Amino acid sequence: MTDAARPADDQQPAASASPGSSVPGQEADPHLWLEDVTGEEALAWVRERNDETLAGLATGERFEELRTQIREVLDSDDRIPYVARRGGLLYNFWQDADHPRGLWRRTTLESYRTDHPEWEVLLDVDRLAADEGESWVWKGAPVLRPELRLALVELSRGGADATVVREFDLQTRTFVEDGFQLPEAKSFVGWIDADRIYVGTDFGPGSLTSSGYPRVVKEWRRGTPLAEAETVFEGKPDDVLAFAGHDSTEGYERDFVRRRIEFYSGETYLRTGADGADLERIDVPNDAEVDVERDWLLVVTRTPWTVDGTTYPAGALLAAPFEDFRAGNRALTVLFEPDEHTSLVGSAWTRHHLILNTLSDVKSRLEVLTPPTSAADGQGVNSGWTRRPLSGVPEFGSVGQVGTDPHDNDEFFLQTSGYTEPATLRYGTVDGDLEPVKQAPAMFDAEGLRVQQLFATSDDGTQVPYFVVGPEQPAAGAPTLLGGYGGFEISNLPGYQAATGRAWLARGGTYVVANIRGGGEYGPRWHRAALRENRPRAYEDFAAVARDLVARGITEPSRLGTQGGSNGGLLMGVMLTRYPELFGAIVCQVPLLDMKRYHRLLAGASWMAEYGDPDDEGDWAFISKYSPYQNVRAGQPYPPVLFMTSTRDDRVHPGHARKMVARMRDLGYDVASYENIEGGHGAAADNEQLAFRNALAYEFLWRQLTKS
Repeated sequence: MTDAARPADDQQPAASASPGSSVPGQEADPHLWLEDVTGEEALAWVRERNDETLAGLATGERFEELRTQIREVLDSDDRIPYVARRGGLLYNFWQDADHPRGLWRRTTLESYRTDHPEWEVLLDVDRLAADEGESWVWKGAPVLRPELRLALVELSRGGADATVVREFDLQTRTFVEDGFQLPEAKSFVGWIDADRIYVGTDFGPGSLTSSGYPRVVKEWRRGTPLAEAETVFEGKPDDVLAFAGHDSTEGYERDFVRRRIEFYSGETYLRTGADGADLERIDVPNDAEVDVERDWLLVVTRTPWTVDGTTYPAGALLAAPFEDFRAGNRALTVLFEPDEHTSLVGSAWTRHHLILNTLSDVKSRLEVLTPPTSAADGQGVNSGWTRRPLSGVPEFGSVGQVGTDPHDNDEFFLQTSGYTEPATLRYGTVDGDLEPVKQAPAMFDAEGLRVQQLFATSDDGTQVPYFVVGPEQPAAGAPTLLGGYGGFEISNLPGYQAATGRAWLARGGTYVVANIRGGGEYGPRWHRAALRENRPRAYEDFAAVARDLVARGITEPSRLGTQGGSNGGLLMGVMLTRYPELFGAIVCQVPLLDMKRYHRLLAGASWMAEYGDPDDEGDWAFISKYSPYQNVRAGQPYPPVLFMTSTRDDRVHPGHARKMVARMRDLGYDVASYENIEGGHGAAADNEQLAFRNALAYEFLWRQLTKS
């Protein structure tokens, strides 16, 4: 089942409120003018702040060496070229020093398994950008099955979420003249057949939700004006978005519509009747995730679900024969049930099997599940599904399936990595052996480093896991860097981070990752424990880890730095304003900080299920207690802080960071900030910008924590 265009993390923006507007009941904000993203006055202020920061940090041999080392990691020709299987070919998008904007290319499996694959370049984004005078950034390309000749290439100006869409012919390697095209917008597109696509975009007034996503789903036929596209579905203005997808599996061709009501709830419909004119709702809870593959319906619960007297817990994976379920049969098979230590990461279908990826205390485990040959036999708890473990995962590592193709075969690529183990990509089939096909090079010396998993006790007694990576005997005065996220049910999993290894670990530093509540490390319950009014639990967890590091003698506050972005940037803002005594330096990247106005800026309205509605007095009562912008005070022992954002971030508004810097400067604090003019939510449009941004952050942290 196609689930294209789902918002992940805190995705896709809407138009912001006008810079001069204010919220009823809120005192006047003297820094609202900084929300004018490209206003001359605001950009002049940004450039002045950039100049100040760069003059202090981006100088000297150490910074240049650091930037060069990180750039070498990002541009390394020895990196694994990860692939997606489509038919008999493997597709890859590749960036290096010669191709900073990247190459979209493909090869055969036979060639890929060699040391030097022969790649067919489909699109050179650097050449396209030069020819057209645009700062194009690759955003993907849905390919039409089963012919695999046509694609819908999505390109962004400067890395923003907004894209232009152009139809592309993979055989001639040219854009299709008079093909499907969309101007820049927050769009979704998906193939139905060679002459029809699903499209959601800015069709004009009233066509977007309050979050700025498409509200209207249309079926657009080749050769007709977009204005004549047939409306398939309309969501409500206060929904997050609506989208549709076509399942092209031979013999199981189906079309689905998804209405995302809130970030974690929605409705899924099957198009039925003549020409798909009718919509049949899939009868599962609104907050459940749904997948349909051939004969099978899979449901992942987010809250407990009672069916015919049986209650299934949150975080369970359930299966049922799809046609039986449509007919009213509610016999469900439990494929996975969480406990206090385990959670479901995800699942991936091959042609005949289902690979489950689970976590046990934030360590990966894999199983292969095989459904009964007849869906009619697949009812009940002991339904004929079989299972067996899939080995090969390092103890402190993470694993992901790469390139499964449920259309054609039972092949899969399996990537494993750990904090000190470079990634290995293995190829195999479910019933065969795994063979390593690609091995990433070691980018830093891990000799003498050890990985530990420890647990801190949060304020309410909850045990919070965290990983520590560093020398067994740290040098006196060596710094420690603590990272975390804690939101949107996103897990912080172990994995090889070459840039961190070079910039931090190889220099003698210690690196720590906190698996705080709000994330998905223990499934939905871990996430829900820090939703809305419970958001402070995430901050208490993070502070508990910081204290535990000191209590165990791993570091001390003056040598403990912390860094995070997006929702993790909000985490940094709270650490700054509520727990300043715990840290010696903070890097706050592409952050949410003004939680009184976040829902009025870009994509903010789509995240109210996570944080609450600031316009509701009851919600503002708990949001106001931690909102960093409203809680900055004069005369506080705030540690040195560097704010980083991007002018082209059309997901989290750069005004958050700008206004926080301005307010702190008004109160007399010496604050560093850097805003990249390109880059989108990732704050970098290519590897050169990414290396510069990372070097700036690591140089700031190292200087502040070592005083050198």
